[in-house]
Amino acid sequence: MALNKQKRDIKRKSRNRYSLKKHSGSKPRLSVYRSNQHIYAQIIDDTSGSTVCAASTMDKNFKDKNAFGGNISAAKEIGSIIAKTASKAGVKEVVFDRGAYLYHGRVKALAEAARGNGLVF
Repeated sequence: MALNKQKRDIKRKSRNRYSLKKHSGSKPRLSVYRSNQHIYAQIIDDTSGSTVCAASTMDKNFKDKNAFGGNISAAKEIGSIIAKTASKAGVKEVVFDRGAYLYHGRVKALAEAARGNGLVF
C-alpha cells in the first residue's frame, strides 16, 4: 500500500534524524527547510533543545539585497550567513540534517556554502 507524499516525507525525515542523532554524539545539527519561495536554516542543540542561530530568506537583511529566495543563489547566501552567525556563536562542527530533501539543488548549495565559510560537517 502506497503512502501519500506527506506521510512518506515524515517517515524519511524521522529515519534520517534517527541516524544523525545516533552517530553525531553531542554536535549540534544544521537543519534545512525549503519551500517553493524560501529556504530556512537553523543550528539546533539537541542536548538542551534550543536553537543556537538561524537564517532564512525571510530575514530583513536578505530581503533588502535580493528579490527572490527560492533559487540556488539565495541558498548559497543563506549558507554563508548561517556559517558566519554560527562562528560568532562559537559553533564550528555540526551535523547536516537535510530532512526529507535530497542532497541536490538548493540544499546542496546551502551545504557547500556553509562548508566554504567555515562550518565543518
